[in-house]
Amino acid sequence: MEQNRRCSWVNEQSELYCKYHDEEWGTPIRDDAKMYELFLLELFQAGLSWVTILKKREAFRAAFDGFDVEKIARYGEEKIGQLLMNADIIRSRRKIEAAVVNARAVLEIQREYGSFCRYLWSFSNGKVIRNPSESYRTVSKLSDRITEDMKRRGIRYAGSVTIYSFLQAAGMINDHETACFRCRQLLEETGMENIVYE
Repeated sequence: MEQNRRCSWVNEQSELYCKYHDEEWGTPIRDDAKMYELFLLELFQAGLSWVTILKKREAFRAAFDGFDVEKIARYGEEKIGQLLMNADIIRSRRKIEAAVVNARAVLEIQREYGSFCRYLWSFSNGKVIRNPSESYRTVSKLSDRITEDMKRRGIRYAGSVTIYSFLQAAGMINDHETACFRCRQLLEETGMENIVYE
């Protein structure tokens, strides 16, 4: 087994993609700012390749005030119009408007739970979910539950497939392939007592 073998879906020709896989994807996030950034980007990714979003990440950061959820929640039609003119991001009116609505919902969640992370991790009792085999799922009971609750809160572009992808990226679900070096590292870092197998 190769020491630094990655998940088979990683485009080894893309330094950006490799770096994201090696340093971010599947690493449990407990910081609200990082979690919200990933959440916003994941919802813009719906229907597109993730590498497209990675290439535009810094443009999104600049356009969306450093992913400041409070500022985004206050965006009005003028700011939405500016974003629609920004060729460096995904110029979808529906997604941009959803980002504003979702930011307001995230603020409500933070007020209710104390943090966005606490809200999300409450669905798994703080545990990382690990699939027992290479099942290559696109949804799960966890993503279904979170999706249902998010929709109840008015969050848009949060279907179970998108949320499952978000949970994988945020490390709430460890779906690194068994042969991948990050799978082993993350299992060791997480500790078996903090992992639930589904």
